[in-house]
Amino acid sequence: MPVATPDQYAEMLDRAKAGGFAYPAINVSSSQTINAVLQGLTEAGSDGILQVTTGGADYFAGHTVKARATGALAFARYVTEVAKNYPITVALHTDHCPKDALDGFVMPLIAASEEEVKAGRDPIFQSHMWDGSAVPLDENIEISKDLLPRMKNINAILEVEIGVVGGEEDGVTHEGSNEALYTTVADVTKAVEALGLGENGRYISALTFGNVHGVYKPGNVKLRPELLGEIQEGIAAAFGTGEKPLDLVFHGGSGSTDDEINLAVANGVVKMNIDTDTQYAFTRSIAGFMFQNYDGVLKIDGEVGSKKAYDPRAWGKIAETAMAARVVAATKQLGSHGKSQS
Repeated sequence: MPVATPDQYAEMLDRAKAGGFAYPAINVSSSQTINAVLQGLTEAGSDGILQVTTGGADYFAGHTVKARATGALAFARYVTEVAKNYPITVALHTDHCPKDALDGFVMPLIAASEEEVKAGRDPIFQSHMWDGSAVPLDENIEISKDLLPRMKNINAILEVEIGVVGGEEDGVTHEGSNEALYTTVADVTKAVEALGLGENGRYISALTFGNVHGVYKPGNVKLRPELLGEIQEGIAAAFGTGEKPLDLVFHGGSGSTDDEINLAVANGVVKMNIDTDTQYAFTRSIAGFMFQNYDGVLKIDGEVGSKKAYDPRAWGKIAETAMAARVVAATKQLGSHGKSQS
């Protein structure tokens, strides 16, 4: 199926909210990882979201150059073409753009979509994330408020982060007190007062409830997904809305238990980012192949090796299938398995 139109993406998020499930949003950095996600979503019968960070976009453009907007456009065009061969619907998203990367990453991509929309076509990306977690809350909200009308005009969705996700994500590191890892009702109230609840443009919110990017052992991080429900109730009471007025995003979920994920989804999470686990699945399978076929991939003791072993397609197919299996597992955890609208 083609990449989702803006209306189809909005419908995806609405279906997730109404149906009590969430979509996996998988970070990719190559054509192989894109293919792995499309394979996994197809095997799962699930729609989903492919997303790219600043570092991933740099890699798409070529690791010896710094042209992340070019890389992001290349990512989008590749997915837009190859996704036509798969019977599921996917949306395209840019992940974690800090303040110092706005002018070189998100702004050129919004401008490119503005040109597409002006020509009567859909935006290139269905959503963009502004990661303002490293700046003061008032500045975070002010930049969000500036971005939202431009996003509305291209019929795209803005993702904002209210709070701080600990750990490191593609070079963006957050270290601070434990209290900073838990968004408050007051923080979100201030954001909603400035951004509205959809009337000024649709946005999704990455609230923090102890999340940490990267790998951690169970028990090392204290997740409080019940906090999301408390914030939903607080916003509903303050603004006179129905239950769960916010569309939420779950960042830093590696190592989370099924119960923690289920409670987060029940409290309004419609999108969960997945990166660390799929990276590991992809690379672990390559490592296994290399160990098992070392005399084929290496020319040892004057031998010639085996072209069938060191052909990148040999281990590439295995890596894609291993990553696809992790995507399938994510759809089962999040409840989107078997619920593709295609």
